[in-house]
Amino acid sequence: MATPARTFLAYQHDAHLHTLETVVTAVHPFTSLGESDRQLFKDGTENHHAVITEKTIFHPQGGGQPSDTGVIKGPAGTFTVTAVRMTNDGQVLHLGQFESSTFSPGEIVNQEIDVDERLLFSRLHTAGHVLGAAVRHLLEKEIENFDELKASHFPDSAACEFQGAIEGKWKDEIQKRLDEYIAAKMPVQVEWWDEDDFKAKGLERLIPDRSLVLPGEKSRVVNIVGAEVYPCGGTHVDTTDLCGQTSVKKISRKSGNSRVSYVVK
Repeated sequence: MATPARTFLAYQHDAHLHTLETVVTAVHPFTSLGESDRQLFKDGTENHHAVITEKTIFHPQGGGQPSDTGVIKGPAGTFTVTAVRMTNDGQVLHLGQFESSTFSPGEIVNQEIDVDERLLFSRLHTAGHVLGAAVRHLLEKEIENFDELKASHFPDSAACEFQGAIEGKWKDEIQKRLDEYIAAKMPVQVEWWDEDDFKAKGLERLIPDRSLVLPGEKSRVVNIVGAEVYPCGGTHVDTTDLCGQTSVKKISRKSGNSRVSYVVK
């Protein structure tokens, strides 16, 4: 059986695209999806469908960022997108419900994301990277075995996790460094690197697992110019000041690791 074509992730190349014309490649009732794909959606029901298109501007949940929502409009009706996920073979599943008629493969449709929601998610994601950079530059040599682990950029649970015990006394210093980076209006640039690029910049520690990068392809990185570089597939604002007011909520510690939570306003 031929491997299904991967969905082209248009948002990774131009995060300012809020609408996109594309072609439907498949429409599946939710109940007809394979078990592994059904498990991607905790709220999927028999009333839902999954639409696959050649290209998408909808960011699927992953990398700590929530999925976009919005609508897909076709010749005979509208499909409301409530959740988006990516399958193991690189297809993006848009989960939602049709208002009337379903789409057919080959139909040209128009995608429209919720712009305000996308902006919030982009601000949160960039702010998380800025926070990570602030903590690294401030504490990398102060905390034994320091490293950045993972992050959540969800509105109600935004936080960055680090290896090493960060004491509460650092909260004000972290906030100060974070404020400096945001006020500096640092450019946030999307770049595409191969392993040689990482090595040339002394960032071998950031080289992604080879299994995550297809042969002949480069890794997408987000370069906060003057601060840090992060391999990242998410959406971002153009400069750090566009994160808006970002506040460190608290620092918690467990099993030798630390969690720094934050909010944007």
